[in-house]
Amino acid sequence: MRVPRRALLRTTVHAALAGAASLPLAAPFPRRAAADPAARVTLLHLNDFHSRHEPVNAEVNTCRAEDASRGGCLGGSARLATGLRLGRARAAAAGRAVLQVDAGDQFMGSLFYTHYRGDAELAVMRTTGCEVMVPGNHEFDNGPENFARFVRAAPFPILSANIDATAEPSLAGTMRPWMTVERGGARLALVGVTTTTTPSVSSPGPTLRFRNAEEAVSRAIAEIRAADARAGRASTVVVISHRGLEADQRLAAHVAGVDVIVGGHSHTLLSNSVARAEGPSPVLADGPDRPVRIVQAGAYGRYLGHLELDLGPDGRVLAHGGDTTALTQDIPPDPEVAALVATLAVPLQETLRRRVSRAAAPIGNGNCRTGECALGNLIADAMLAALPVAEVAIHNGGGLRAGLPAGEVTLGDLLTVMPFGNTLSLLRLRGADLRAALEHGLRRAPEPSGAFPQVAGMRLRWNPAAPPGQRVEEVQVMLDGRLAPLDPERAYVVVTHSFLRSGGDGYAVLRDRTLEGYATGPLLTDAVVPYLQAHAPLAPRRDGRIAAVG
Repeated sequence: MRVPRRALLRTTVHAALAGAASLPLAAPFPRRAAADPAARVTLLHLNDFHSRHEPVNAEVNTCRAEDASRGGCLGGSARLATGLRLGRARAAAAGRAVLQVDAGDQFMGSLFYTHYRGDAELAVMRTTGCEVMVPGNHEFDNGPENFARFVRAAPFPILSANIDATAEPSLAGTMRPWMTVERGGARLALVGVTTTTTPSVSSPGPTLRFRNAEEAVSRAIAEIRAADARAGRASTVVVISHRGLEADQRLAAHVAGVDVIVGGHSHTLLSNSVARAEGPSPVLADGPDRPVRIVQAGAYGRYLGHLELDLGPDGRVLAHGGDTTALTQDIPPDPEVAALVATLAVPLQETLRRRVSRAAAPIGNGNCRTGECALGNLIADAMLAALPVAEVAIHNGGGLRAGLPAGEVTLGDLLTVMPFGNTLSLLRLRGADLRAALEHGLRRAPEPSGAFPQVAGMRLRWNPAAPPGQRVEEVQVMLDGRLAPLDPERAYVVVTHSFLRSGGDGYAVLRDRTLEGYATGPLLTDAVVPYLQAHAPLAPRRDGRIAAVG
């Protein structure tokens, strides 16, 4: 999930909650205290890696040779490993202790996860030195038992103060709410929290309970202060949060005792040096009793965060510095991790041969760029079924690169249709902005356009002869089993994919006008498989959901 840039432009968190419109910029370099600090610590932080072990391009698709020739490849596990090693070396040279943390959503997003179900992520995290992790919503995409297998094998602790796993045998007693670690004379109290939307956007099952995060953090801090009193030490409280920037801002405003929040879930790039950043690193928020530093490092392993903290004897932050930087092609890949990823990639070819459905007849993509098409209906319906909380679905006709053959349909066939490695994205959009998105998709018709919308959960009538921007005559949305006129002021829950969500094919409205973004879902090809299996033999048809009139 991404948070709109305007959500970051707030004066303080208190003002933000009251509807104000700007946020204080954090200094990009440490503001030195008058006295020498009691401890100097660097937090190396990562979030929302989403199984992207191979480098990606600007559209978050697997990097191709032409991308590399333009210097357009970012991230990948091998380059991340080098970035972490260099970060540790820089910190050591500056006399800083290091803690490496992961704010969740390592799972889901590539064939590495489809095949290994978390084992590939664990192998890389073990090699690159992860020291503590908070589960994101996608850690539960294949149920609690699959995540429990990961937790039992992990050589690092898993924290979540607001997940109640007492009724889930596979996870009961495996996650701590908080812990303390000693680093360079500092006592760091780490508290984990996970988004309460997990049951809506993942598959944690009926036995896990996701409790109020602010209450959970408050309880944890009370326990931390009691432990501090017994130890005769003062802790710096670091909340590792997979809840999104806006939720982190609310927590910072309401919960006393928090010094730092290392965030994830909203895929927000906070950086002082990357041009497309959505805010500075760190963002400063006014807590009830102290300033709170909030950091987040984008998504997909393209960036690495390093937050420098100078700490006083009372655990308070005296000064901060650091940045979130891009893992660009000038950072050499780590040979050991590159070899590990190459080895892990070998069995993926067998995964491509896995049968996922069968088709009664060939399902072509020939007219998906000019009008409603059967293949577009099939994929959009499958997207809507994959995330039942969604009300409508939008896919671009140009994202359907081939048709499906008659007979057996394999995962490889699906990847030929949708080869880009996109993931599902869930967001809320005003009806007026949903209409604007549809207008954009129809603007070039009758000329073929990759932006032409293939939809589910709605029906629309449009006039190809009308001027661009004025072509949509009527939109009806299926709500509670009945079609209702689109309400321009109502917020609709929309499922699309990561390319369109980031403004691809010119869909800037999906990038800039979102009321709330929830999460990036599973790999698109994985998400549609259950629907395709349930509806075999596949025989989609055009049903008039996109009707040209006039």
